[in-house]
Amino acid sequence: MFSLMVQMEIRPGRREEFLAGMAANAEASVRDEPGCLRFDVCSVDTDENRFILYELYTDAEAFAAHKASRHFAQWREIAAEVVVGQVTTSGELLLTHTSEESA
Repeated sequence: MFSLMVQMEIRPGRREEFLAGMAANAEASVRDEPGCLRFDVCSVDTDENRFILYELYTDAEAFAAHKASRHFAQWREIAAEVVVGQVTTSGELLLTHTSEESA
């Protein structure tokens, strides 16, 4: 499986706009893309303008389909206004452990 970790910094005062746009993108990704298995958006405790995304796809082709989707294009328009920095790291999911409560 193809995994992606994205660290984002947004402009001060744009948190709600970021969250609304990112929520729409994440929801549509999981709902409309068969290859998108997971899309988590996490805050950073020490900085309200920093976020971490964790995305999981069946393979790199599924991620390429994600980047070609309409909802991703809509997100990119919002991102152009609110995001000031981004670091993206991709890889392969090797191990996973979950509790029964999170399933």
